[in-house]
Amino acid sequence: MDDDERLAERFEEHRAHLRAVAYRLLGSFGEADDAVQDTWLRLDRTGADGIDNLGGWLTTVVSRICLNMLRSRSARPQEALGVHLPDPVIGPDDASGPEGQALLADSVGMALFVVLDTLSPAQRLAFVLHDLFDLSFDEIAPMVDRSPAAARQLASRARRRVRGTATDGFAAPAEAADPAVRRRVVDAFFAAARRGDFAALVALLDPDVVLRADGGATRPEASVVLRGSAAVTRRALLFAQPAAVVSPVLVNGDTGVIVAAGGQRVSVMGFAIVAGRIAAIHAWVDPERLARFRGI
Repeated sequence: MDDDERLAERFEEHRAHLRAVAYRLLGSFGEADDAVQDTWLRLDRTGADGIDNLGGWLTTVVSRICLNMLRSRSARPQEALGVHLPDPVIGPDDASGPEGQALLADSVGMALFVVLDTLSPAQRLAFVLHDLFDLSFDEIAPMVDRSPAAARQLASRARRRVRGTATDGFAAPAEAADPAVRRRVVDAFFAAARRGDFAALVALLDPDVVLRADGGATRPEASVVLRGSAAVTRRALLFAQPAAVVSPVLVNGDTGVIVAAGGQRVSVMGFAIVAGRIAAIHAWVDPERLARFRGI
């Protein structure tokens, strides 16, 4: 094995971790893959000579690449794209097997992802690297051109923002119901929608439930954010499809479904359930984007 092959092999040992970091920072599998590829190109150019901790070096590089990508996003003029939800991690409803466990390990709750999208690039990087990957603020500080104390403050502000969104479906692990209970709640939701039972739907929803639907560029008219059980119930009844096939999946660790009609996927939906009621619904309904999702 020559030096180039050995370097490529060493990089592959870190690829899964780098992709996980990039996905959490960017919320896009395509952009995460681009960031990981750019990281490899930089390593290929510089070589590993003189790098004592290759894993740490690669994490720093991919994080800086992602930070620049986030800053570029922030600098672009905002286009009227409606609601945008990050790419979901979709896996089998039974998470007991190796595949399900691997997907759960790669998941971040969608409600948390929505909050991450409201943070500044530096806040997002500091929070993700420290709270989700256990990097020290001494390691994070050079990435954001700040002192360790200032990096700590960035993460602290981000953490307060996350904690302040509990009413938007962000549930602490201790609040999450048993998976079987969550599935029964979601099944009851679709059963009530099929039979047009307004009262039953309202009873299944938290009074402050939030629905976010992402129609993308293909279906911008379907993009919407609704709050409150009455508004969400009305939309559920409006779009109920009694003949649709509803297949159970996990969406970023939350109970979810794939809805298909006429042999075509029409939506992916994830449900955050707190105290036995649906606190948040995230729905992807863009046909072009649905076709690109991994795991389905």
